[in-house]
Amino acid sequence: MDNTPTPHIGARKGEIADTVIMAGDPLRVKFMAENYLDNPVLFNQVRGMLGYTGTHDGRRISVMGHGMGGPSIGIYTYELFNFYDVQTIVRVGSAGAIQEDLHVGDLVIATGACTNSNYAAQYELTGTFAPVADFGLARRAVEACERLGYRHQVGNVLSSDFFYDANAHNDRWQRMGVLAIEMEIAQLYMNAAYASTQRSEFSNRSTKRALGICTVSDHLLTGEATTAEERQTTFTKMMDVAFAITCGK
Repeated sequence: MDNTPTPHIGARKGEIADTVIMAGDPLRVKFMAENYLDNPVLFNQVRGMLGYTGTHDGRRISVMGHGMGGPSIGIYTYELFNFYDVQTIVRVGSAGAIQEDLHVGDLVIATGACTNSNYAAQYELTGTFAPVADFGLARRAVEACERLGYRHQVGNVLSSDFFYDANAHNDRWQRMGVLAIEMEIAQLYMNAAYASTQRSEFSNRSTKRALGICTVSDHLLTGEATTAEERQTTFTKMMDVAFAITCGK
């Protein structure tokens, strides 16, 4: 039995590539489709969450939006991993820096993701789960940044449920070496880990790979910031890296 389309994705199985590059903003997805894909075909516009499939350097790739926050990316990546047989998801997005040696425009390759979310409660674990990236993807992302000459740092991010945090303790996360704050990577990594253990009538069990690459859009210590338009259209370095690593470069 085919479980597609899903409640949130209007595509049939086969219309989405096994590798998907995702962004929170659907307009950033449209930008990637128009500037990185050859012959992009729209496969989703349910709730305005655009998704396209095309080719990049001869490799079939999809790009799709995931919305804002952990619950939203949790829904979309669960359906992609479990119902569309997607094997690899790379998130490209913005983050707020909390380390002094990070600057607006720098890239952060998230090898791990702390979180204040309760997302992991569904797994009924007896301790605290540590969501981590796929090492192979992370290593290739670092190599791509070095080859392209892009300023970058590698390490932990905080996936926060709060954009407007009434009781933020950024200094405490800073002391623990966390590089930046964003809102979705931990949930992406948890979905990849869980989907890798599952076999169902909809999806074969296999290793699911995930990586988050963020551009520093603002600095929570120094006050450096970018505009919404700049975040939408000029954060292309993380896109360059994402397409390079998913196309085997």
